[in-house]
Amino acid sequence: MSDTNNTLSCVGMIMDGNRRWAREQGVPKLEGHRKGYEKLREAVEWCKEENINHLVVYAFSTENWEREEDEVGYLMGMMRKLLKDDLATLRDEGSAIHIVGDLARFPEDIQELIQNLHDTNPADAVQHLWVAASYGGRAEILAGVNRLLKEGKDVVDEVGFSEVLWTACMPDPEVIIRTGGKKRLSNFLTWSSVYSELFFIDTFWPAFSKGEFLEIVNEYKGVGRNFGK
Repeated sequence: MSDTNNTLSCVGMIMDGNRRWAREQGVPKLEGHRKGYEKLREAVEWCKEENINHLVVYAFSTENWEREEDEVGYLMGMMRKLLKDDLATLRDEGSAIHIVGDLARFPEDIQELIQNLHDTNPADAVQHLWVAASYGGRAEILAGVNRLLKEGKDVVDEVGFSEVLWTACMPDPEVIIRTGGKKRLSNFLTWSSVYSELFFIDTFWPAFSKGEFLEIVNEYKGVGRNFGK
């Protein structure tokens, strides 16, 4: 029997469309990223209001390192501001912040800011924000496999494998939302998305509204989920 009274505890968001929104508005692409950054702050509040304890966002992929130097540099500046200001404020308000990905690729100062956030997370946090940065789903799986090989493991089950992933301790998202009109996951949460309900929205991320978010939340509550049983 399927469950149609679903509890939503973890939402994933692929925040796509910043640059296309900027072109549509006739403003520089970097302004699109700035607006997208502001929208993330709104999305965190929406989840709090709906008692969704985990939000995981795709902020910067492993492939994004190949973008133009000025754009990558701007995004690194935004990352520094995010870590120093907004994420630190969320942490001080009782939320736990988790940056997940191939973090060794970041400049040393950003790595230090990330480590400081992790070290000072409140132990009793109810609200969790997971920021997938320098992240790729396949890279995460390969990193887990290589870690197990180094540990000399011959056999491992799904639970044991999940424990060596970058996203260990993060619940599998019941819902993944992608803005911007594309209908693909683009290497996001390859392992943990296998039973996620997928919602593809045409709206560009900077224009994504609370109303659209709530429509998805309400639709999910009526979805039958039997996990193959």
